[in-house]
Amino acid sequence: MFSSYSRLATEVYDIDKPVGHSFGDIDYYRERLKEVKGRILEPGTGSGRIYIPLLQDGLNIEGIDQSPEMLDSCKMRCEERGLSPVLHEMDMSEMKLQRTYEAIIIPAGTFLLIEDRKKSILALKNFYDHLAAGGRLILDLYLQPEAALNEVKTKTWVTPEQNVITMESKRVEVNFLEQYSVSYLKYEKWQDGKLIDTELQRFAMRWYGVREFKLVLERLGFTDIVISADYTYGKAPVHADQTITFEARKPESTYS
Repeated sequence: MFSSYSRLATEVYDIDKPVGHSFGDIDYYRERLKEVKGRILEPGTGSGRIYIPLLQDGLNIEGIDQSPEMLDSCKMRCEERGLSPVLHEMDMSEMKLQRTYEAIIIPAGTFLLIEDRKKSILALKNFYDHLAAGGRLILDLYLQPEAALNEVKTKTWVTPEQNVITMESKRVEVNFLEQYSVSYLKYEKWQDGKLIDTELQRFAMRWYGVREFKLVLERLGFTDIVISADYTYGKAPVHADQTITFEARKPESTYS
């Protein structure tokens, strides 16, 4: 019934959030990664909005995503730029790679797309296991935005071929006990006034409290946790509308 980042969603993403489009996150992650000489992993690479600029910078970065359409888009855009990406199709909560990384990054709240809490904790454990000793996890979180249930919002894009894509979004559920919300996104593609394609996406987002997430990271073994707001390193968040970035380190060594 529902699609998940399929053909139309990927087409919209490429138009609305093209390679290099930044919310302030690209420069921030560049700065935080500038001393990294080894491998970097970006789970939730998508169509390469951040992945490709970092690859162009010469960073040794790999990506994973569970959407084959998004990965195909990323590969195509890399080919256009003469880049050779290393990309894997897999889920964050099930990822198994035969190497470790000096840094794992998840910008723009992508981690919150894991609706199930147990799977999101498992994903964090996977990140920890895939980090080299002393490696860092850097990821962005958002808190739950205010929005009315069943209120329909519409956005429109024009494709390079002059077709029109519309998206209607409607939040249908907010579960404060389990800390997630669900919206329905309906994509429609029109050519000369005729509907030629449509998709319906169930878009779920989890949220964590700031202190809650810090405790989760500590329980998994992360140390040296720094919480930053609006891409200013070390600036403490003061209100719920800010982008909140966590940076945490896997210890150099562990003792039983």
